[in-house]
Amino acid sequence: MFEGFLSVAATNAATEGTQSGNAPEAPAGDPGDTVQEAISFTSDLWNRVTDPSTWWGLADTAIRIVLIIVLAQVAIRIAYKVIDRALLKQKQESGENKFRVKPRRFVTVGKLLKNMVVIVLNFMMLMLIISELGYDLAPLIAGAGVIGLAIGFGAQSLVKDVITGFFIVFEDQFAVGDVVQIATFKGTVEVIGLRTTRLRNWNGEVYAIPNGTITNVTNFSLADAKAVIDIPMSADRALDEATHLVANSLEKVRDENAKVLGTPKIHGVQTMTTGEYTLRVTVSCSPNAQAEVESLIRGEVKRAMERSDALKQALAEEAERKAQAAEEEQARKSESSSEIAETKTEGPGKPESEKTDAEKTPNTEDKPHSAQ
Repeated sequence: MFEGFLSVAATNAATEGTQSGNAPEAPAGDPGDTVQEAISFTSDLWNRVTDPSTWWGLADTAIRIVLIIVLAQVAIRIAYKVIDRALLKQKQESGENKFRVKPRRFVTVGKLLKNMVVIVLNFMMLMLIISELGYDLAPLIAGAGVIGLAIGFGAQSLVKDVITGFFIVFEDQFAVGDVVQIATFKGTVEVIGLRTTRLRNWNGEVYAIPNGTITNVTNFSLADAKAVIDIPMSADRALDEATHLVANSLEKVRDENAKVLGTPKIHGVQTMTTGEYTLRVTVSCSPNAQAEVESLIRGEVKRAMERSDALKQALAEEAERKAQAAEEEQARKSESSSEIAETKTEGPGKPESEKTDAEKTPNTEDKPHSAQ
């Protein structure tokens, strides 16, 4: 439409020049001729601006472009729904097939297909918009083919990234949601694109890794993990007591956390010094749950040790109170005995009933003879 507008303006200018060909030509650089051309151009532009057909054409083009954009977005949404339904149906049917597919692969394939749909439909939308603006697409597509061939030779890394990304998904090396380590980068896979793979680590950092550079991958989510916990114990605590304490604290770990897949095992003393020794505990857990399970077991053992120490302290305090009470009782008895002894020595004597026969019989041998 814009191209037509320009062509009509050029035609009108040529016609006016032809009609005025009989008039004597003004010398080059005549100010009057320049002013006349400016007035003619301004007048023609004003006529075009005030022409209703011009605005109708612009409105028609704008409506077409908006309609193309809306239809492209609707097509993307419909394609998303179709992909989700197809993958869900395939996932349900895979349970009956002897060649079982892991559920996590469906998520990865779904994201990859959605990325391809977005790229293709957006490219088609761009081509249609360019066509609505009045440009011929044939030379543009031919030029794009030549440019694409040149890019294909020059951008080999891009082609390598795309091919590597396809084989990552096809071979199920890792999928969205897996915890992997690629070179020195470790994190959870968020997106597997046609060109890059995006990871997010535990503290929120996001890594965008080109697929072509992925050579070695360590996947921590394919099989059950094993948590290894070393628990230091004071040398003053007996080994049997420490083992019994750790075993009792691990009894309810499996019941409290679903990520613990087995019964924790105690492997005895691993290291020993003059001040402490270390007990090792291992347990099977869900993939990438080692840190959580290790923290849980350490917490349970710590609480068990605190309860044991508190019980020992309470028993020691109780024994100390009993010993103190016994000492006080013994002191009271000793004091009472001493008081009784003093009373016996200083008092008028024993009662008649407590005297012996020797004490009751008077000694007459010492009396003077005059009393006889």
